[in-house]
Amino acid sequence: MEQEMTLDLRDLLEIIKKRWKMIFSVTTICILISALLSFFVLPPIYEAKVSIIIGKEDTSQEKRIDYNDIMMYQKLVKTYASIAKSRTVVEKTIQKLNKQISYDEFISSITVTPQPDTQIMDIKVQSKDPKDAMITANTLSQIFLEESMRIYPTGSIQIIDNAVFPDKPVKPKKLLNIAIAFFLGIMISLGATFMLEYMDNTLKTETDVEKYLELPVIGIIPKEIDE
Repeated sequence: MEQEMTLDLRDLLEIIKKRWKMIFSVTTICILISALLSFFVLPPIYEAKVSIIIGKEDTSQEKRIDYNDIMMYQKLVKTYASIAKSRTVVEKTIQKLNKQISYDEFISSITVTPQPDTQIMDIKVQSKDPKDAMITANTLSQIFLEESMRIYPTGSIQIIDNAVFPDKPVKPKKLLNIAIAFFLGIMISLGATFMLEYMDNTLKTETDVEKYLELPVIGIIPKEIDE
């Protein structure tokens, strides 16, 4: 029997009410799994950051800052960002820190981000060890400065802020993960609820008979109530 279901808000609420235990169970399981992974399985990841400015003017000589120069330096930031992630800089950093990892493994732990509309670039390093993140970020930045001056001897590049010891991990974001798991559990359970309801072709009430068969209900058999 093919049934065309036209559900109004009252029908939807009745379906949810009928299967609320399944919705609650699925959502709870998703939250528990997310909490378990976030608090006990996933290792904490720490991040250290170094801020660098490209083309800093020497104010002691009272040079006039030209707008075209600023625009040029902002474009140069992208070039310097590529230098910071170059194989030469990365391999020298690995060698100096005596790390036993490959270029690809190291590059996956760093991000070089030019700040929009500025001459500032951030170098971030992530590690399971907060001290290692700090030392790696500072070492990488120093080697980057040396290589940048070798490539652009007339360029101006300076460190604004060195990396400091990160007190708190940036990953995993425990509360965010739990919130995502909550909404994911709701969506999965509601989807399963409406799918089961759609696949259920049985007639359960006199309203179903009138709605789908378009036949009048002559009589009903009441449920037996235990005294």
